Amino acid sequence: MGGHYRAGAAAAEAWAYDLGVGFLLRVLVNAGAILVAAYLVPGIRVDGFGTALLAGLVLGLVNAIVRPILVFLTFPITLLTLGLFLLVLNALCFWLVAAFVPGFRVSGFLAAFLGWLVVSVVSWIVNALVSDSGRISVIRR
Repeated sequence: MGGHYRAGAAAAEAWAYDLGVGFLLRVLVNAGAILVAAYLVPGIRVDGFGTALLAGLVLGLVNAIVRPILVFLTFPITLLTLGLFLLVLNALCFWLVAAFVPGFRVSGFLAAFLGWLVVSVVSWIVNALVSDSGRISVIRR
């Protein structure tokens, strides 16, 4: 029975490690994506990598905590617009991050929408290539 406990503890420890590495990796990916968005989208300004790192952390927290609540509260309008309101909601969450992070500015809804779009595409590409544990995934047919 003791062997099963040790195996379970090792699995839990590996899971916790992967969770921590995955979270850190997502924050770094968000920070890099925010820097790319600031470079490509007029109206988005980031003062430096530290600011982008903080914005990436806050973006992760907003997406994990605030966004699900907003999705639930705006479900009727999302249903009426056949899901298109989720695009607006994502842009508003991106804009909200700029309100909380000093040195990260988003001037207007269009900049927020385009910035969210760039961050989403960059994050999608990086997450497709790198697993949550930080290992590079090889896509094969």
